[in-house]
Amino acid sequence: MSMLTKSLTFEQGPIRPPSEASSLLLRFTRNCPWNKCAFCSVYKGTTFSRRSLAEIKADIDTVARIIDEIKSLSWALGEGGAITMPVVRHIMTDPGANQCHRHVASWLFWNTGHVFIQDANSLIMKSDELAEAIRYLKAKIPGITRITSYARSSTLARKSLQELVELRDAGLDRIHVGMESGSDTVLKMVKKGATSRQHIEGGRKVVEAGMELSEYVMPGLGGKEYSKEHALETARVLNEINPHFIRLRSLRIPDSVPLAEDVRAGRFVPLHDDDVVREIRLIIEHLEGISSTLTSDHIMNLLEEVEGTFPQDKEKMLELIDEYLNMPDHDRLLYRLGRRGGVLRNPRQIRDIEIRAKLERTLKDLQMEANEDIETIINELANRYI
Repeated sequence: MSMLTKSLTFEQGPIRPPSEASSLLLRFTRNCPWNKCAFCSVYKGTTFSRRSLAEIKADIDTVARIIDEIKSLSWALGEGGAITMPVVRHIMTDPGANQCHRHVASWLFWNTGHVFIQDANSLIMKSDELAEAIRYLKAKIPGITRITSYARSSTLARKSLQELVELRDAGLDRIHVGMESGSDTVLKMVKKGATSRQHIEGGRKVVEAGMELSEYVMPGLGGKEYSKEHALETARVLNEINPHFIRLRSLRIPDSVPLAEDVRAGRFVPLHDDDVVREIRLIIEHLEGISSTLTSDHIMNLLEEVEGTFPQDKEKMLELIDEYLNMPDHDRLLYRLGRRGGVLRNPRQIRDIEIRAKLERTLKDLQMEANEDIETIINELANRYI
C-alpha cells in the first residue's frame, strides 16, 4: 500500500526558464496578462487570472505536506529521512504518487533550494500580497535559497522602487524579463506591449532594488528588414540597464505562432541561421561599459559556446563567432544539420572523422529522399525544440 496521498496536488504552469530546471515550480498567477506577442505560442487560447492569496497559501501548505510524506517514506525505506535515489525511484514507480509528488521528490533530491514562481508575469500581483505569499513560502518550506519569477518590463516600470525593495526583502531574489529587442520599431511590429524606455526603467529598478536581473534577447526578431536596428538598439538598451544576465533565445517561427502568418504573407522575412549569428556578433560588438554575463543556454541557439562575462570575455565570444563564420559553407551546413538534429554542441565536433562521416551520410540521404530542400528540413528540426 502506498504511503503517499494521491489527492495531494498543487497548480503548476506550462513553462519555466532553462536555468530553473531544478527549481520547485509554484503557480501564483495563471497564464499571461498580455498574451499578444506575435512570436509566442505558449498561452494562446488561454485566459489570464489572478489566484487569491488563500489559494497560493493552500498550495504551499500542500507542498509542505508532500515533503513530510516523502520524508516519512524515506524513513520507511531505511534511508533515514534523506531524499536519496532509492527514494526517488520508489516514488517514480509508486501508483499512489502523482506528478506533484514526483516533482517535489526531484526538487528535494537536487537540493538546490531554488523556487520559481509562475506564470508569465507574477509581478502583476499587488506587491503587498506577493510579498506576503513569498514570506509564507519561506516560513513553511525550509531550505529555500533562491526565489525567482518572470516579469514584464511594463509592469516593472509601473512599480515603485520601494515596492521592489520590499519584494526583495521578502525573499524575491531574481527576475527574468523577456526584453526580446531594444528597438521600438521591432517591439511594436511583434506586439510586445513594451517600449525600450520601459525596458530600461523597469530593468534599472530591479537592479537598484538589489535583485538579480536576467534579460532575454531574441536574435532574428527584426527579420531581414530590421536586423541591424534590432541588434544596435538591443545593445544600446542593455548598455543602459547593465543586467546581471543577458540570455540569448534565437527566434524560431513554428506554424502555431501569429508571426508565421506574416512570414506566409511576405511581411516578415526570417534570417538564415548564419545571419542570426552575424546579428549576435553585432550585438556583442556594441555591448560596452557593462559587467553582464551573456549565456546561450538554450538548444534554439546555434552556437552554445558563445557565453562569457563582460568586458573580459568579449573578445573570446567574438572569436568563437568568427571561427564559425569563417568555416567553409559545406562545413557550416553539416554543423547546422548536426546541431539542429541534437547531436552536436560545437562546430569543432565535425572535425571528428566518424561524426563527419555520419553527417555526410545523413545529408546525402536527406537530399535523395526528402521532398523538401535541406534548409526546410533543418528549420523543421530546429522548431521541434520550441
